[in-house]
Amino acid sequence: MKSKTLFYLILIIFLSSLTSAVHAQTFSVIHSFTGDADGQFPYAGVTIRGNALYGTTSGGNNECGSVYQLIHSGANWSFSTLAALSTDDCKPWARVVFGPDGHLYGTTRGGVSNSGTVFKLTPPVSVCKSAACYWALTDLYVFASGTDGQSPEYGDLVWDQKGNIYGTTYFGGTSNLGTVYELTPSGKGYTESFLYSFSGPDGAYPAGGLVFDTKGDLFGTTFGFDGHMNRNTVFQLTYVPGVGWTGQALYRFSNGNDGFMPLGGLIFDSAGNLYGTTTNGGSGGGGTVFELSPSGDTWTYSVLYSFSGPNFCGPQASLSMDAAGNLYGTTYGDGASGYGNVFELSNTQNGWVYKSLHDFTGGTDGGTPISNVTIDTDGTFYGTTSLGGDMNCNSGQGCGVVWMIKP
Repeated sequence: MKSKTLFYLILIIFLSSLTSAVHAQTFSVIHSFTGDADGQFPYAGVTIRGNALYGTTSGGNNECGSVYQLIHSGANWSFSTLAALSTDDCKPWARVVFGPDGHLYGTTRGGVSNSGTVFKLTPPVSVCKSAACYWALTDLYVFASGTDGQSPEYGDLVWDQKGNIYGTTYFGGTSNLGTVYELTPSGKGYTESFLYSFSGPDGAYPAGGLVFDTKGDLFGTTFGFDGHMNRNTVFQLTYVPGVGWTGQALYRFSNGNDGFMPLGGLIFDSAGNLYGTTTNGGSGGGGTVFELSPSGDTWTYSVLYSFSGPNFCGPQASLSMDAAGNLYGTTYGDGASGYGNVFELSNTQNGWVYKSLHDFTGGTDGGTPISNVTIDTDGTFYGTTSLGGDMNCNSGQGCGVVWMIKP
């Protein structure tokens, strides 16, 4: 009887070890920025297409940043610069994303009086035969500040089904509290339309970009960092025929256990629930992951997780969701070493379960990530850190890395 009990105990331990092996994940750095021609300070995450990653840096030897490509071949990654940015298109913070036409689009802080630009990168028509193979850069729109808007560089661009582009500016508008704009294809160019201006109660300083629901309404967050507690919000914009776009705050953060100051944008699940993050607040004081669930004409707010790191060190980018409904993101200064981490929130029958997938040390593995987590079709995670990596760069603080976590 004892031998049978011992056999089952050994079997359970063996099966548990197999389960752990199946869920084991491997972290690696696939590029460390040097601050030279490859750039430095990759604040945004990456975009995947085929076997390549695409991203931006906000500095480097030209001080304006770059757009880069990392191509995966076997066990190796090949880095190349697609565009070395200049003062006309300087310091992108958001990702570059592919439009419906297969070109890359992004935003910068440069342009007239540093009010910002929206740009397009067109790949070469022929195969490159040299290491330096730049894509052609075209400015789609240059902001002029004031009511036109200023600083569109923080949030990702999105498209509607007609091919129109939508984004936000952090400043500008009638109250200088930020705007939502649209770029409509017109001939060989684009025409900019001023859609919405934030006034305070509806929010102020949108930084996280926009997302569409199935009805064509736009949703986003405002950071509201100006001393007014009611200006950091989750907002909704609805198009009313004959009137235009109207806005409302779905939720106003209180700087309490609900969180405070959302920098990242929002994502939807298949049921129409919204998910987002805050950089500050929550029961742990270090930011939150939250959910807004629709119920008729109202929304119910709930905190899924509160981080315990220092103030303003919580997630600073949008979340990602896998096919099973699990959430992934990064924190700027949480984790075991205080240099941020990559985390997972698993959606289980017993609620949301938190797990840290990697704690950055601020050394060669990177530190202080601002990026989101990009998920490949095989379940591999990619992202960036703003510092760490090559410790000979940036006075020993590092210039940032691109990292990978293999399942």
